[in-house]
Amino acid sequence: MGVKITIPHIHKIEGEAGFWAEVSKKGEIKGLRIEVLEGLRQIEGILIGRRVQDVPTVVSRICGICPVVHILNACLAVEKALEIKVSSLTVLLRKLFLVSQIIQSHALHLFFNTLADFFDIENDLDLMKKFPKESKVALQIRDFALKITQIIGGRKVHPLRAQIGGFTKLPEKKELQTILNELPFILDSSQVLVKTFKNLSYPQIEREQIFTSLFSEKEYPFYQTNYILVDEEKLTAANFYSNKIEEDLKTPPVKRVRYKEMSYMLGAMARIKNNFQFLSPLAKEHFEDFKKIQSVSDAEFFQNTFYNLFSQIVEVVNFLEIVDGLIKEILKYDLKETKKEFKISKGSGLSAMEAPRGTLFTYFELDKTGRILNCNIITPTAQFLSNLEEDLKILLPEIINLPDAKRKRRIRSLIRAYDPCISCAIH
Repeated sequence: MGVKITIPHIHKIEGEAGFWAEVSKKGEIKGLRIEVLEGLRQIEGILIGRRVQDVPTVVSRICGICPVVHILNACLAVEKALEIKVSSLTVLLRKLFLVSQIIQSHALHLFFNTLADFFDIENDLDLMKKFPKESKVALQIRDFALKITQIIGGRKVHPLRAQIGGFTKLPEKKELQTILNELPFILDSSQVLVKTFKNLSYPQIEREQIFTSLFSEKEYPFYQTNYILVDEEKLTAANFYSNKIEEDLKTPPVKRVRYKEMSYMLGAMARIKNNFQFLSPLAKEHFEDFKKIQSVSDAEFFQNTFYNLFSQIVEVVNFLEIVDGLIKEILKYDLKETKKEFKISKGSGLSAMEAPRGTLFTYFELDKTGRILNCNIITPTAQFLSNLEEDLKILLPEIINLPDAKRKRRIRSLIRAYDPCISCAIH
C-alpha cells in the first residue's frame, strides 16, 4: 500500500487551501494537488458593465495584502485602452506606491509566515519570544512601508487616491521628507532580518525551473516595462499573454496557467534571476554573501525554491534603497498636479506589473460609452500553482519516510516559501 497525505488546511498563507497526495512505498507519485478551499469570487464578472471610473475601487477588493498593484495595473490597462499618457510625476508616485506594498508584504511573510517553519514553532507568540529583536524589526519595516502607502493612497488598506490618469490628491512634501528621514534607520534595522535569513539551515530541493518576470535593460523592473523574460526568452507582454500561456478554465475556482504546457516560477526569485545586474549594491552584496555562507553556486541557488525566502529579503533591501531615490526625485516637483481629464472611447488595453508574488496581468475591453465589455486578470498565484505542485513531486519521495508530523511540516514549509495568495487566485 502507498501513503496518503492529507493536510486539510495550510495555515499562514493568504486565503484557504489544503493539500492531498498519494505516494507509493517506492516514492512514486500516484496523485498530488493543492486544493483551493474558497469559492469563486467573480470580481471580473462584477466589473462587466461598470464605468471605467469604478475600476480602481472594485479591483482593490481582490486582495487586502496587495490592493495597490491591482489598482495600478488596472489603471494602466484602462489608460492604454483610452490612450491616456500620465505625467512623469504620476509615474514616480505610482512606483513609490507599488514599492511600499512589496516591502510590507515581504516583511510580513518572511517573519510571521515562514520563519517559524525552521524552528518547529507553531505559536506566533512563541516565535516573537524567541526572536524579539527580529519581530520588532519586521513590524518596523512593515509599518514604515504602510506609512508610505497611506501617504500616497489615503489609507493603508484599499487606498482610494490612485485613479485613472493620476491621483485625486497628492502627498505633502513634509510627509515625504518624514519618510526620507526615517529611511536610514529602517534600512539599517533591516540588516537584522538579513542576517537571520542568511544563516538559516534551508531544506534542500533541486529542480530546473523556468523563471518569468518583467525585464528591463535599464533598471530593476517592477512598475512597467516593454518586455517579459521567460525561460531567457524576451517577449512583449502582449505576446506572452496572448500567444504563449494557456489558461485552464476547467478547474475552478483557480484558472491554472502554464507556458507551452510547462510550469514556471515567478516572484522575488524570478525577478532576481532575470534582473540581477540592476539590484542595488547592498542587495547584491547580501546575495553574494549568502551564497558563500550557504556554499551554493548561482545554479544551485536558483534550483532550490526555498531560497525564494532569502530572495524576498534581498528585495526588501533593494526596494528600500529604491525608495530613497524615488522620494528625492519626487521632491523636485511642486506636487500641485491636478487630476488628468480624459475622453471616453472604445478600446482595449493590457498591463503587466510586478506584485509581491510575481507578474500580474490585467486586460480590459471598453465600449464607446466607457463601460467594461470584457476583462481578464491573471494573478501570480494562478501562474505558479502548477510549479509548486511540480516542486512537491520532487520533495515527497525524499521525505516519505519521515514521521507524519515532520513530513507535513516540510510540505507546508515549501508551500509557504512560494507565498501563495489564494484570495487573488480565486478573484
